[in-house]
Amino acid sequence: MVMRTQDEHDSLPEELESPRAKLVYMYISVRGEVTVEALQDALDIDKITLFSILKTLDKRGLVRRSSDAYRPA
Repeated sequence: MVMRTQDEHDSLPEELESPRAKLVYMYISVRGEVTVEALQDALDIDKITLFSILKTLDKRGLVRRSSDAYRPA
């Protein structure tokens, strides 16, 4: 797992309005690659909610799915 430093990732995208979407995006940005299960454990967000958030982030080109994990786009 590749972790990025604060200087290596951009500020939050302006189109993200949901606090949970911002949290998920930042967590993935910092961790580099993470599974849905790891997101659920770390952020205490239901899987159904996570899948909705991840779908939105993917549609907006902010994250990409690679096998069973998500990573920054």
